[in-house]
Amino acid sequence: MRSGFISGMEDLNQSLCEVTATSRHYVDRLFDPDPQKVLQGVIDMKNAVIGNNKQKANLIVLGAVPRLLYLLQQGSSSSELRTECAVVLGSLAMGTENNIKSLVDCHIIPALLQGLLCPDLIFIEACLRCLRTVFISPVTPVQLLYTDPTVIPHLMSLLSHSQKTQEYITQIFSHCCKTPEHQTVLFNHGAIQNIAPLLTSPSYKVRMQALKCFSVLAYENTQVSMTLVNVLVDGELLSQVFVRMMQRDQPIEMQLTAAKCLTYMCRAGAIRTDDSCIVLKTLPCLVRMCSKERLLEERVEGAETLAYLMEPDVELQRIASVTDHLVAMLADYFKYPSSVSAITDIKRLDHDLKHAHELRQAAFKLYASLGSNDEDIRKKITETENMMDRIVSGLSESSIKVRLAAVRCLHSLSRSVQQLRTSFHDHAVWKPLMKLLQNAPDEVLVMASSTLCNLLLEFSPSKEPILESGVIELLCSLTQSDSPALRVNGIWALMNMAFQADQKVKVEIVRVLGTEQLFRLLSDPDANVLMKTLGLLRNLLSTRPHIDQIMSSHGKQIMQAVTLILEGEHSIEVKEQTLCILANIADGNTAKELIMTNDDMLQKIKYYMGHSNVKLQLAATFCISNLIWNEEDGSQERQDKLRDMGFVDILHKLTLAPDPNLCDRAKTAMQQYLA
Repeated sequence: MRSGFISGMEDLNQSLCEVTATSRHYVDRLFDPDPQKVLQGVIDMKNAVIGNNKQKANLIVLGAVPRLLYLLQQGSSSSELRTECAVVLGSLAMGTENNIKSLVDCHIIPALLQGLLCPDLIFIEACLRCLRTVFISPVTPVQLLYTDPTVIPHLMSLLSHSQKTQEYITQIFSHCCKTPEHQTVLFNHGAIQNIAPLLTSPSYKVRMQALKCFSVLAYENTQVSMTLVNVLVDGELLSQVFVRMMQRDQPIEMQLTAAKCLTYMCRAGAIRTDDSCIVLKTLPCLVRMCSKERLLEERVEGAETLAYLMEPDVELQRIASVTDHLVAMLADYFKYPSSVSAITDIKRLDHDLKHAHELRQAAFKLYASLGSNDEDIRKKITETENMMDRIVSGLSESSIKVRLAAVRCLHSLSRSVQQLRTSFHDHAVWKPLMKLLQNAPDEVLVMASSTLCNLLLEFSPSKEPILESGVIELLCSLTQSDSPALRVNGIWALMNMAFQADQKVKVEIVRVLGTEQLFRLLSDPDANVLMKTLGLLRNLLSTRPHIDQIMSSHGKQIMQAVTLILEGEHSIEVKEQTLCILANIADGNTAKELIMTNDDMLQKIKYYMGHSNVKLQLAATFCISNLIWNEEDGSQERQDKLRDMGFVDILHKLTLAPDPNLCDRAKTAMQQYLA
């Protein structure tokens, strides 16, 4: 047995040696002093590597690339040799990602870009084809296209040379346009004027690549989108060209990409959401892409683009929800591919099984977008077969993208009072949500904690079980996050939790959060965090026994924080909320003494009663009203002190205020003196 095994190994070694030997022979021929033999060697190498990844890898390891690049860049090399070198390099780039890495490490990109300066069109096309293959690989740093500022304008000038230069250059642009900076560079070098005419090219490939260019240029870019709206192609508006490309007789890839262009222009504000090209053309085209006749990737892209199109617009959400039974059609995204699938192509089935999670992600995203505003649509979604169970299982899927999309969907549905009271409660959605909050990346945490804020509203039946699950520690830890969005959500959820809560819950919030952290949040640079913290404080300081208890232990610090905010540069909303907290303190039995013994604070209240903003006047007047209320101990002394400080005169003036609410509140306060 053993000898057989060894001889098998020897065979293997021998065949490896043979491959390496033939590969070495190819490389050696590149160094022949006779240029004709070198050319023949390159041509033979080209034929040997086509479709042979093993051979490609061997040649790279044996150092063929630097030699091919040297020959490609040599002025003494014939045009034919340089072109054949570019073709072989392009073939090597067609192999694995490791091949591409090796080519990039050998500085293939600058060498090929340099080659584009040569006058020979056949050579230029070979260089562009190879560049295209290198740049469409995910391992190539796209920044390499932008390193030399002369490259983009030169590529623009080559667009008019042939259909091949048009196809390759537009493909390079659409793959290398990844950031707003890239969009700006391409835009400033005339991408729109240069690429627009290609949309009517006789070549389908050129039209398609030009269309892809416009979709990446317009994405979230107002400047590009506003320019595109006014572009004419052969006397026809560009948007109409895109509409024609969405017709059912066009290839699916073209319909979908044209729909993306119009979607991005619409989202960037260049086309109105009620424009007929959106309502009657783009939206129905994207809904068609979601049908089960389409390929998996078309269904994914169709659903994600549609979700993006209608995200901010309730009217589009309503239209989509009644187009082609979309809500029910999306339910099929969760059943695919099924065991009785009609896919006869085994390779396709294998691919789709590996990518089925992308369908689930896309469906969740589209449901989230559909249900973000309209109560009837949310009801329709939750009543779709097993929908809540699907969301719950989506929250614990292995794919982070599916988890994020599922929680987005849940967040969208959690805006509904009815759903919080019914399906959310029936399916104990809070349990998997709490689990998700334990150790998730920030973007999932932001969505999950936003959803939790809604589950903690006072009318939500989930509030009680969540409270009992030890959520306070979790939320307090979120308030210490570096991410402002997480700090806001942590404090917002605590604010909702403290609303009309038992004393026990309030004391626990203050204990776990700690006064130090509470006051740190009151000086947070993010205005939303500050507003929600004030909201929390206001909810903690409601009902007299609670106000007195919290102020007896933390009064000094709270009064200090109130002083700092009223003296600081803050918005009207922040100051109004702070004065409302002060009014709550003024409503306490013992707590109000903290204001009465603080003349500086009384002067601040007086200042705000005379402020130019009615909201601040109202809140400040409310403070005084609470301080002088008759039926309470010591009200006479308080009234006398405030009269001596001039508050009665101010109240008298306010009874003549043009604002009816302010006038009424001042009259109510004045009555305390007359009683």
